[in-house]
Amino acid sequence: MFGRYLDKFCKGLRILLGVLMGALAVPVAMQVISRYTGLIPTFLWTEELATFLFIWIVMIGSVVAVWDGTHFDVRITRDAKGPFARLVQDGVVHVAIMVFGALFLFYGIEYAEFGGKQRSVMMRANLMITHISVPIAGGLWLLLSGYRLVEAFTAFRSREGTPS
Repeated sequence: MFGRYLDKFCKGLRILLGVLMGALAVPVAMQVISRYTGLIPTFLWTEELATFLFIWIVMIGSVVAVWDGTHFDVRITRDAKGPFARLVQDGVVHVAIMVFGALFLFYGIEYAEFGGKQRSVMMRANLMITHISVPIAGGLWLLLSGYRLVEAFTAFRSREGTPS
C-alpha cells in the first residue's frame, strides 16, 4: 500500500522533471540566441536561473533514480546468484544510500539555513531556493532506499520458505 503511494509520488516527480527541463530550455535558449546572434540583449540572470533549475533537476533526478534502482552503484563482486547473496549485495547498496541520505539530511539542514542568509548576485533570489534541495533529496533517498531495503528483505523471506 505504502509502495503505491511512493510510486505515484515518483511519477509526479517525473512530471516535475519534465516541466523543469522545459523551463530550463528557455533561459538556455536566451543565452545561446544572445551570444551568437545578437537578436536579444545579453541577460545575466538567465545563467543564474539555469543553474537553479539544473540543481533541482539533478536532485529530483537522483531521487527518481533511487526509486527506480537506476542510481549509480559499484559492484566489487560478481552479480550474486543465490537469494541470500543477492540480498547482501542489494542491502549494502541500499544501506550506503541511506547513510548518505542521512548525512545529506542532517548536514543539509545547516547548509540550507546558510543559504537562507544569502542572495544570488543577479536575481537577488534567496539561495535557500537551491540549498534546500540537499536535505530534501537526502530525506527522500533515506525514505525510498529504506523502503527498497525492506522490500528486498521481504522478497528474500518469502523465497526462503519456498523450495528452489
